[in-house]
Amino acid sequence: MITSNTTIKHNLAMAWPLAFNALLVQSMLMIDTFLVAPLGELPVAAMGIATTIIAFVLGIEIAIGNGIQLLVGRAFGSKSQEDLSIAYWSGLVINITTSCVFLFTLTIFDTELIAMITDDMALASLVETYIAITKYIILITAYTQVCAALCNGCGKTRMPLQGFMLELPINALLSYFLINGFADRAGLGVEGAAWGSLLAVCIRAIYLYLALKMDTDVDLSYPKYRKLSDEIRLQFAEIYPIAANFFVLSIGATIYQLLFAQLDLFSFVAITLIFPWLRAGTQFPNSWAQALAISISQALGQKDTNNLNSFVTQATRVGLLISFVIALLFFALSQCIQTVYPNIDANTYTALMTIAPLYIVLPIIRAYNTVAGNILRALGNSNLVLKIHFITQWLVSLPICAILILYFDISIFWAFAILPIEELLKTFSFYRYKKFHMSLLETR
Repeated sequence: MITSNTTIKHNLAMAWPLAFNALLVQSMLMIDTFLVAPLGELPVAAMGIATTIIAFVLGIEIAIGNGIQLLVGRAFGSKSQEDLSIAYWSGLVINITTSCVFLFTLTIFDTELIAMITDDMALASLVETYIAITKYIILITAYTQVCAALCNGCGKTRMPLQGFMLELPINALLSYFLINGFADRAGLGVEGAAWGSLLAVCIRAIYLYLALKMDTDVDLSYPKYRKLSDEIRLQFAEIYPIAANFFVLSIGATIYQLLFAQLDLFSFVAITLIFPWLRAGTQFPNSWAQALAISISQALGQKDTNNLNSFVTQATRVGLLISFVIALLFFALSQCIQTVYPNIDANTYTALMTIAPLYIVLPIIRAYNTVAGNILRALGNSNLVLKIHFITQWLVSLPICAILILYFDISIFWAFAILPIEELLKTFSFYRYKKFHMSLLETR
């Protein structure tokens, strides 16, 4: 029964490692930037460009992993070792193939891609040096992300977290010595940061391989009588809308940043300063929603949907409660922003205070959409979630934002207000479709 096996407490036990996992993923590339900072502005600028490119590709792999863990959750709930193995191997082929495409692109077109971003030859050379090494992280992470998805889908969310906890100190230590040198050996600078990250990711991959190999509850032997190509086609149909959703929202976020750059300098700096806090704050509602989607997938695999409606209602309320806590933390941030950023210009501080009500309320609105979107994905409606995000962002919000900023020269308040307005527009669709598809469970 869902009331006994899939409780709010169980969901929380899965959610908190997912949240810290997400934060640690972001910190992986931040370590390199932090350690390179003493080398000067040029290496830091190179790291900023290179890590943006690598982080985008890793984000797509993580999105594919999110789709895989729903399929794993369904197989785990049905107690089918065969379906569990198929979900793992199909996901691995899909993610490895995706990583190879990006690896090939960065190998062949890296110079042209970097030239589109900067025309500074010295800067471009440093970026190319870093990417030439870290592009292999993409291939290794494709494997580790599928391993993490397998663990998450089975409810063992602490195992991937332990992998990150092993990787990060090794990354920091290796990168520090390789960047700055040790004993009589000269430091490698930016190249050292790249090697440190690559070696640390390899160690995490080895840990996850050994952890899964020693896990007696999981048998990943592929069933010989089931054709892998057919299974990949079926799995891809469920996974690709989730990856496409990430791609759409990521490109949309980049366009928002480009549009905000057309505001005055102080307004743009204010938005740039607050965005990392927004990304960090949304990890906790996101992780709760992902854990909820895994729980639903497991319940569907068990064909135990009798009390799923009441569980989802209760879990949605908890998700909103988490978002209220995040909003309170953002309110506290707004009250001590000068302490956090003591050297900012008075005009930048004014701009931050102007948008404070908006970034405080944004997590609350966004949390409902995140929870509802993950519920719909778990119910097999990933394409519907993609359509809602695409139509609302690309056909409504972004065009309005562009017109208002480029032609009406609006203030920072109304420019930034497009973000919560976009989320509010999505809420109406998510509420209606969530209610409709949950009601269908009662008729099964």
